[in-house]
Amino acid sequence: MAAFIREAELRLLRCTLPSPASQPPPPSPSQSNSLGHVAASVLAAVEAGDYAAALASAAPHLLHASATTEDLHGSPAKFYADLAAAAEVFLRGDGGGTADEGYECRCAIVLSMGVAALLAFTQQNVTGPLGKFSPFPFWTSSLDEGWNSDPGGKWDAWASDRLASFGSHVHGKFSLLQYIVFAELLFTIIKSLDSSDCWSVSWWLCRISISQQNILDELSSSLFDQLQVYKNKMLTHFGEHEKVSSYWGPLLCDGEDSSFVSAAFLEAGIVEYKYGRVDASRLHLDSAQEACGIHLSLTGILGFRTIHQVESKSQMVLVAKTTIPAGGKSTELTGAQSDGLAMRNERSSVPGESDEFCDILRMPRLAQNGNDSSSEITTCKSTQISLTAIQQAAVLAQCLHVSRRSRSDEMSGWEMAPYIESIDSQDESYFAVRSLCDVLRIRWESTRSRTKQRALLMMENLVEDISKEFPVASQRAKLVFGVHMLTLPALRKEYGELLISCGVIGEALDVFKDLELWDNLIYCYRLLGKIADAVSLINDRLSVSPCDPRLWCSLGDATNNEDHYRKALEVSNNKSARALRSLARSAYNKNDFNASKILWESALALNSLYPDGWFAYGTVAWKDKDLGKAVDAFSRAVQIDPENGEAWNNIACLHMIRGKSPAAVQAFKEAVKFKRNSWEVWENYSKVALDTGNIQLTLEAVKMVLNLSLNKRFNVDLLEKAMAALDEQGTHLFDPQEAESASNTSDDASKETRRSNQLLDIIGDILQQIVRSGASNAEIWGLYARWHKNKGNLMACSEALLKQVRSLQGSGLWNDQKKFTKYAQASLQLCKVYMEISSLTGSRRELLSAEMHLKSSLKQATDFSGTEEYQALDDCLVELKDLIGAAKT
Repeated sequence: MAAFIREAELRLLRCTLPSPASQPPPPSPSQSNSLGHVAASVLAAVEAGDYAAALASAAPHLLHASATTEDLHGSPAKFYADLAAAAEVFLRGDGGGTADEGYECRCAIVLSMGVAALLAFTQQNVTGPLGKFSPFPFWTSSLDEGWNSDPGGKWDAWASDRLASFGSHVHGKFSLLQYIVFAELLFTIIKSLDSSDCWSVSWWLCRISISQQNILDELSSSLFDQLQVYKNKMLTHFGEHEKVSSYWGPLLCDGEDSSFVSAAFLEAGIVEYKYGRVDASRLHLDSAQEACGIHLSLTGILGFRTIHQVESKSQMVLVAKTTIPAGGKSTELTGAQSDGLAMRNERSSVPGESDEFCDILRMPRLAQNGNDSSSEITTCKSTQISLTAIQQAAVLAQCLHVSRRSRSDEMSGWEMAPYIESIDSQDESYFAVRSLCDVLRIRWESTRSRTKQRALLMMENLVEDISKEFPVASQRAKLVFGVHMLTLPALRKEYGELLISCGVIGEALDVFKDLELWDNLIYCYRLLGKIADAVSLINDRLSVSPCDPRLWCSLGDATNNEDHYRKALEVSNNKSARALRSLARSAYNKNDFNASKILWESALALNSLYPDGWFAYGTVAWKDKDLGKAVDAFSRAVQIDPENGEAWNNIACLHMIRGKSPAAVQAFKEAVKFKRNSWEVWENYSKVALDTGNIQLTLEAVKMVLNLSLNKRFNVDLLEKAMAALDEQGTHLFDPQEAESASNTSDDASKETRRSNQLLDIIGDILQQIVRSGASNAEIWGLYARWHKNKGNLMACSEALLKQVRSLQGSGLWNDQKKFTKYAQASLQLCKVYMEISSLTGSRRELLSAEMHLKSSLKQATDFSGTEEYQALDDCLVELKDLIGAAKT
């Protein structure tokens, strides 16, 4: 294919990527082709950010004026099907193939229209400023006249339903939904005809899919599968410097291949981040940082965090080391430099350090060389090097990764702070980078009481800045897909939630009404105690949009009426996963577990990525005694969220019930990582560890149970079995895998002896902890005595046995066969230890004590004179008398 289509691909991608330092003049298409000038004008309009003009100039050639007002009164689905056919005919040309002379121009036109439609949607719903666009992505006067006669807005409703066909609903009020459908249609047609010479189509399709996901209220499993295909294809084409360089060759500027590779990996990392795949996201982000030549690390430097702080404290600072020289082969902020710098200076969402709302500095002042004197204090800015645009995007992507991998507590914000402050210290940044940085700072500062008011002011100003004309749309599109930028409804939703947290509920109500976020609206009315007003508002909206399943589900939530969920299913043609989930929960609350299980299966068939869906399904299946499906469901839950400790615990418990101890041990190992403070999990863990023969793991789990329960819970049977294993001194005391891998060398015995002693020390610590807490009983004293005997301390063993005997004494002993049996066994052990001590020391005192104890016991146990235990005590007394007699002589 000729160079023009490659140049067109490059120019269109540059619209959303950092501008190269110098760009060669674009080549002109073939003058012999009548569409050459059209393709050039469409490309120029897209580059200038005039997306409406780009679509308007290309649409007549694509449609051939076949669209009329009558088409608007027909089916939108049929119209777009006809449009797809017309686009395919146009792309093939008169020759019916892809090899004729004008194909490159036609392909450039269709590709440019798709990009223009996507960027128009992005401008209107993500970056701003809000522009004037036709409701249709293909403008003609007849269509606009027809649109004015379409009071129901069925075309946008159709586009919303098409996007919601993945099992989710459009979250909030979006405009130009037809544009994203139109863009996907055009890109898919190009891909279906011939994508071997148009690599960038897979990249644009990946962007289309993530844009669709960003406007939905739930993660979509269908979109996830689609994104994986497009993402992998994108990385295949643009994941290596050599492939990018060979594809565009001399058309690339110096170092631009690194920018493309880094951007591809960044967007791939954002895709994985969106779906919570932390490990996969980290790998892509590492590749992006390597491609753009940056290495990130954290360090501590003394500095000041507040205005009135006197002594410097250690501050966490991001250190960015670059391997590509700043003046070398890298893409810089050209063209946008003056805009970016002015934007930083003028944007009201960035208050100065001396703002009146709080005394917390936005960036710490760092003390150089550890000196606290004012002459040696510098701002964080001087510790940062100037980063390129793509490197700044990589820093923010790493910040998002840190927030996802960390636990949600106060420290997570401070772990993100160095990355945020690093971007704040840059003199020049693109609009998308700066906006995401502000959003991250607002999220962090809104969690702290001393900076919450400043966060609210920043959010108010950020929302206002979106509607301003400066910077222009073409500059706002830079890196919009390379950072995880919020959509405008999502941004305003966060604004409303921040207002609620600050107690400004009335203003939040107006925000949620305008966005048509009915669930948030109901929550506000609940806070105000005005549920009736919420129901009335939803009913008013239903009179306008009676086929909106979201409204019926919200009405069901407000009234607790199952009929509304069934109505939502009816109007959605059984595609409302939310309605199915609500009905499933209702059936569960009625203890109708089988019906609930069936409903959950239907809901998860529509959308298998709902965060809590698989866990709820597993719980219902367990209640319904369907253990196989329960295990499968909890396994899917941990695949989606590997940090779901409760799901790991349930998997382990189900394996316990099914007698699969090794599998249970593996599941418990994961469960205790996330539920480390749950003694119940540790107690179950100790049981299955013992079943697998891992005594050390058993004792560690028992120790954790003891600590977490404040010495109130301990399993005597487990300790008894562990002690029995220690008494045997067998190789099965240890981890079977480790024992199997041990070599038969001469020091094996000494190793086993050392490990046996270690285990003996662990169980001794457990027993001593129980004894000191005062929670010991007869069984514990018996185990304590056995432990002392194993350690060779016969005196302590005798004392423990004596306490065991005394704890067994009490009312009912001489009338209860079982109690007497335990008492007799403990007495025999005590007397044998006394005899062993006497034989070692030559003392008669222990023998006399044993004789006295046996005489007293036999005198009171006359009712059991016919039992074996009584006879054993009598035989022991005879043996003692012989030993005492021998000692006298």
